[in-house]
Amino acid sequence: MGRRATIRDVARRAGVSKSTVSLVLQDSPLVRDSTRAQVEAAMAELDYVYNRAAAGLRGAAKGLVGLVINDLRNPFFTEFAASAQMGFAERGFATVIANTDEDPVLQAQVIDSMIEHGVSAIVISPAYGDATGFDRIARAAIPCMQVLRRVDPRTELFPFASLDYGEGGRLATRHLVEAGARNIAFVGGLEDRPITLERMAGYADVMAAEGRAPRVFPGRPSRGFGRELALELARAHPEIDAAVCFSDLVALGMLSGFAEAGVALGETFRLVGFDDIEECSLVFPQLSSVRCDTARFGRDAAATLLDWIDTGRRPPDSRRLPVELVARRSSLGVTR
Repeated sequence: MGRRATIRDVARRAGVSKSTVSLVLQDSPLVRDSTRAQVEAAMAELDYVYNRAAAGLRGAAKGLVGLVINDLRNPFFTEFAASAQMGFAERGFATVIANTDEDPVLQAQVIDSMIEHGVSAIVISPAYGDATGFDRIARAAIPCMQVLRRVDPRTELFPFASLDYGEGGRLATRHLVEAGARNIAFVGGLEDRPITLERMAGYADVMAAEGRAPRVFPGRPSRGFGRELALELARAHPEIDAAVCFSDLVALGMLSGFAEAGVALGETFRLVGFDDIEECSLVFPQLSSVRCDTARFGRDAAATLLDWIDTGRRPPDSRRLPVELVARRSSLGVTR
C-alpha cells in the first residue's frame, strides 16, 4: 500500500506553504478563493484525507502565534515580548518567540520556520535591512503586524503600531529647557535609522523653536557608548549641560561615565533617557526618562492581533500610542 499523502505533499503540489493548506482545512476567510481552489485541487489529486482527530490533539490550545523580536537582550524589547505573550496566553494562544539579533537573514529563516509550523499570525519587531521575509508572510496569507519599527511600507498588508516617539523627544527637551539647561545634546542612536530620526525629531523641533543649535552625537544604543561619550563631554565639551538620550541604555552608560568623571547629575549636567525601563527608578541618581509603557503596548498589540484573527477586521494601517515624561533626580537635581 502506498504512503498516505500529508499536508506537506499537498502544499508542494499546490505550490503554497504548509500553513496555507492548514488555513484552507480550517475554512479560514483569510485565504483567497483562487488559492483555496488550488489547494483543494491538489488534495483531490493526492486523495488527501484530513485527520481532524489528530489535528485536535496537536492543537489543544486555540492557536499558535509567532513573535519575532529584533533584540531580546534589550530590556525594552524583552518587556514588550513578555507582555504580548501573556496577552496571547490569556486568550488560549501559545506563543513561539524568536530573537533575530538584528539579522535580516536570520529573520527570514525564523519566519519560514514559524510558517512551516503553522502559526495563525505573526507579530514582528523587524530587523532593518532585507525585508523579503514579509513576502513569505504575504504568500502564507496569515495576519501580520509590524510593531515599534516599520520596515515594510505595505501597511495595508502589514499594519504598523508603535509609540509617539516624536512627542517623547519634545517632552524631554522642553523639560530640560524649563529646568534651565542652555546647551542640550541628543545622544546615541545609529545615524539615519528611522527609529533614531523619530526620537530625534521632537528634540530638533524644540531646539529650533528656542533658536538653539542642535548638538547630535550618534552611536550604538549601548551602555558602553554612553559611558565613553560622558567621559568625552566632561573632558572636551564643558559647555554642554544637558542631554536627551536615544535610549535608557545610553543614559545609564552616561550616568556611569559622569560618576567616573565626578560630574554631578541633576546639577552640573541634566540627563533624560528614553523608554523608562525598570532600572531607571533603581539607580542613583534616579534617571528621568520618557515612559513608553511597554507592558501596556505589548498587551495592546496582542489584543489587536487577536481581534484581527477572531473577526477578520484588519487594524488601521498605522497608529501610535501616547508617551509621557517621568522626571527624576538626573534632571531635577536635589529636591527640597
